[in-house]
Amino acid sequence: MCKTMAVCNQKGGVGKTTTTVNLGVGLAMQGKRVLLVDADPQADLTASLGWQDTDSLDITISDKLSDVIRDVNSEATSGILHHKENVDLLPSNLELSAFEMSLVTAMSRETAMRKYLDTVKHNYDYIIIDCMPSLGMITLNALTAADSVIIPVQAQYLPAKGMTQLLQTVSKVKKHINPDLKIEGILLTIVDNRTNLAKSTMDAIRKNFGSVIKIFGTKIPAAVKAAEVASKGESIYKYEPNSAVARAYEHFTKEVLSSGKQKERLFTPDAR
Repeated sequence: MCKTMAVCNQKGGVGKTTTTVNLGVGLAMQGKRVLLVDADPQADLTASLGWQDTDSLDITISDKLSDVIRDVNSEATSGILHHKENVDLLPSNLELSAFEMSLVTAMSRETAMRKYLDTVKHNYDYIIIDCMPSLGMITLNALTAADSVIIPVQAQYLPAKGMTQLLQTVSKVKKHINPDLKIEGILLTIVDNRTNLAKSTMDAIRKNFGSVIKIFGTKIPAAVKAAEVASKGESIYKYEPNSAVARAYEHFTKEVLSSGKQKERLFTPDAR
């Protein structure tokens, strides 16, 4: 059974790509087979894993989605890159922006990503999609393909305020396209516990959403190392293994795994 998770928030700068990389590598360190999907034309995920010259890539997510739309049979795993920290990557580049515009008039335009991922998911335990900072057609594809959504939220007022729109979009996708879609939880990121703003924002999120959406116990601290690592082509575990950020993402990975195990127990014969 492969689980597909979309890391999503239409607000930029909240730690989506950092979370995707470090959750993915964290799961791989636990022996899981992981595919990371860069669903953002800015290609931050692709670059942060070491493929800086994204324009030179022969095959990207745009090609895979285009093959689905045009009903072309191609080798499903071609173009998937392997990273030294034992995760695979379906890369992206600026072509995805142009492709998103062509999706608007395509048949079954919301399901192209799901159809492609269905052809490779037997190779993986987890697929994690790094969504772009918008709620456009590619993000809609990611939510349609996903089993659940992780929402990174920076511990500041404005990023948290914009979360309502995302929750409405998730609700619409669940109602009309993907009835099994669930919210995995809200992950508080770039947390500076020294400020009253961070504390009041965290309290507001718990008050407004905590009764209906899981808020992960892990809080990802603000740190210079977390920003530096994006240019190093590796995870925080490799770059600064003893840092507070590395420990936080290790704990977050265990929370995600624990959540999955609890759901597995719900579906055992004895539990039924």
